[in-house]
Amino acid sequence: MASTPSSAQFVNIGERTNVTGSAAFKKLIMAGNYAKAVDVARQQVENGAQVIDVNMDEGLLDALEAMTTFLKLIAAEPDIARVPVMVDSSKWEVIEAGLKCVSGKPIVNSISMKEGEESFLRYARKCMDYGAAVVVMAFDEVGQADTQARKVEICARAYDLLMGIGFPPEDIIFDPNIFAVATGIEEHNNYGVDFIEACKEIRARCPHAHISGGLSNLSFSFRGNEPVRRAMHSIFLYHAIPAGMDMGIVNAGQLDVYDQIDPE
Repeated sequence: MASTPSSAQFVNIGERTNVTGSAAFKKLIMAGNYAKAVDVARQQVENGAQVIDVNMDEGLLDALEAMTTFLKLIAAEPDIARVPVMVDSSKWEVIEAGLKCVSGKPIVNSISMKEGEESFLRYARKCMDYGAAVVVMAFDEVGQADTQARKVEICARAYDLLMGIGFPPEDIIFDPNIFAVATGIEEHNNYGVDFIEACKEIRARCPHAHISGGLSNLSFSFRGNEPVRRAMHSIFLYHAIPAGMDMGIVNAGQLDVYDQIDPE
């Protein structure tokens, strides 16, 4: 049984340098204001982000050019360059261009079995060639894993395939999908618990691998209600971290201390 992480070992992945998740960052990149965009990365590191997730997937952007420009700029900033970069894109050519600009050990976000095992292993081998760790989404030919059983099944299958090609297990980061709860649809109500329970099983089944997730998805139904969202995120982590979640894409400056949350 793999050891359970404590919150002291939890790795915060900053989410604000992502054009799909931050309207303010997207505006800066669209305007070509890279100096201000670099400040966003710096703020995240100052707020406690130990990894920064960089995503330039926006229809009106040349994502490849934006990714390389931004990564080269932050590589020249010692206070930002001391934390690893997660190169995040749905397009492999953008990820690969990003990997060429990152000094130190990069993290690829993400690969999955969406297009089958052959394509999954092809990208995994490329990540190995770059010495990159990789986020593996719980997603297969059938679709995204929503239940506990599906999350465990897909992650276990991906783990076995990666072990088969000699991928270092400590460089595997599973993302078993945090979905929105309280959407008004009854079958969504258990999504948070499904993720937490799946963490325990994935930890036991896939030694040395890590578990991550996008925290803001959980509270998506409460957009605009920041106090509720922050409380939900903290409470979720309070339970998910002991279950085995040891990384997460979060707004590092906005996590409340569990014991200090107003019960109301």
